[in-house]
Amino acid sequence: MLSDLNHSDVAREEARIELACQRTKPPGYYSCFDAGFLFLVQERERLLLKRLRKHGLDSLTGAQILEVGCGTGQWLREFIKWGASPSNITGIELRPEPLLSAGQLCPSGVRFHRMNGIKLDFPDESFDLVLQSVVFTSVLDEKMRHRMGREMLRVVKKTGLIIWYDFFVDNPWNPNVRGVRKAEIKRLFPDCSIDLERVSPVLPLAKFLAPWSWFACFFFSRLRFLNTHYLGVIYKR
Repeated sequence: MLSDLNHSDVAREEARIELACQRTKPPGYYSCFDAGFLFLVQERERLLLKRLRKHGLDSLTGAQILEVGCGTGQWLREFIKWGASPSNITGIELRPEPLLSAGQLCPSGVRFHRMNGIKLDFPDESFDLVLQSVVFTSVLDEKMRHRMGREMLRVVKKTGLIIWYDFFVDNPWNPNVRGVRKAEIKRLFPDCSIDLERVSPVLPLAKFLAPWSWFACFFFSRLRFLNTHYLGVIYKR
């Protein structure tokens, strides 16, 4: 039961998210053929693999993986590239169009469900890894955010990890997102250990620098103050 949530508020928030996501950037803006975006993807990949190794997951063989808000399945395909079996991967998504694309782009065996992250229809402790990537910033309702956090904690195993990648800054040009800072992450996942770092230099800067100098992108990413996201893992104590 979702007794702590008003169903009409949930419906309004779902409708707002779907409408906001229709206002997309031009085609190719988030493409790996763009040098700036490619830098962010490869940096994120390198740092996440380092985190997984640090926490004892240097192999994804046999790992049960869930992505909350999988979009078109880009992260899920990354997990497969890193050694996860498609049959052990599940993606949920609220919006039907990207979910359809994910099913077309991902290998057969990956399971997809149209589902809201506030109620995950899976048993307790079902997954070794539970990922959310820029999902919480798109949810403005505080109660929904907390419910999503509780559900992710419920379905991850005691020995498992929650992977977090999301903005910690607000976007002044986009009122449909709100950054999630570390203090709020601690409230969303109480009694958990949280291992995060600031990553991903602001995308327009990466897009400007990357065609000329990969090293300049790396240099600015190490300065931290120009970075916009937290990346890392959360796990039960």
